[in-house]
Amino acid sequence: MGTRPPVAFSGVHSSLPAWSGARAGDEVYALHVNRCVVQVVSRMRVIDIGRRGCCGTSAATWQDPAFPGHDDWAMLGADGCGAAAVHVDATPVRFDMAIPGDLLSRLAWRNRRGQTRNLKHVVDGRLERSISLQGFYRLTSESADGLAEIVANAAPF
Repeated sequence: MGTRPPVAFSGVHSSLPAWSGARAGDEVYALHVNRCVVQVVSRMRVIDIGRRGCCGTSAATWQDPAFPGHDDWAMLGADGCGAAAVHVDATPVRFDMAIPGDLLSRLAWRNRRGQTRNLKHVVDGRLERSISLQGFYRLTSESADGLAEIVANAAPF
């Protein structure tokens, strides 16, 4: 907590989020669900996707770390099958930015065909089941603005 992740990891395996739709400049919100409360963990602006010098040497064997330059952040999926580095400019990781229930019930994203869908399983401002939140989705501008406001109004770390 309190540090800024320089990297996240994308991959083709279901254990990693698929950042395939992300482009440099996109803002991504990392969310966490704890006891039906959804929290913004970090806002990340994508710098680029792919291995850079900061990532360290590629693994020579399966036993070697995949991204030795990012060992502190390996828990984000560095050892996942087919993991790729996503370099980000991020806010510090924190677990005290809860999404208010009224915004949670209005959270929506747009799919590639332009169809909008809302977050499912929101009851009385609480997320009863997190399955519809798992994944990588393009938020509607209204939802992105709402999350940006939460980050902007958060107490200094």
